[in-house]
Amino acid sequence: MRVIHAAAGLAVVLALTGCQRTSMGGFSSQDASPAPIQAAPVPSVSSNQLPAPSGNTSQFPAAPTSGTVTPGTVQQPGTQVAAAAGGGLDVTKESMVGNWRVSSAGSSCDMFLTLTNLGSGSRGGTRGCAGELTTMGSWEVAGKQVVLKDRSGNAIARLYKTADARFDGSTNGGQPVSLSR
Repeated sequence: MRVIHAAAGLAVVLALTGCQRTSMGGFSSQDASPAPIQAAPVPSVSSNQLPAPSGNTSQFPAAPTSGTVTPGTVQQPGTQVAAAAGGGLDVTKESMVGNWRVSSAGSSCDMFLTLTNLGSGSRGGTRGCAGELTTMGSWEVAGKQVVLKDRSGNAIARLYKTADARFDGSTNGGQPVSLSR
């Protein structure tokens, strides 16, 4: 019985020891809180009219005038496609496989191309695209051109390789399309 009382007493002593203050020094409760932060002055806000734009007010650069395609050039509908059609870079089906970032009609979306056969082409698709590209279901390489097709196998866009990881072209409706990685 004495052992039980001794064990109970030891348990009470250990429990009370855990409730003791363990911080260093003699801090009072006032010393533990941080000092208030002084407010910083706020500068005044002013407003003025912006100056009128000067020079070219278009947000797009001028279309290339020569028959060659310069990598990284922003295309105007049909101009770069026509130039690339005659002098597009060689393209292989294997180099097209994977994920692509698509820019079309002022927005961007994703395109996925595989080697899985689907009709006369290979399976592909888009996510987050608008317009004709929402119907894409397959694709194929025809010479130096990449043809995007709808789920019925009809061509909806044609693209040409204009740089190492870039393709430019347009949809059948005339919207410019660019693929890049």
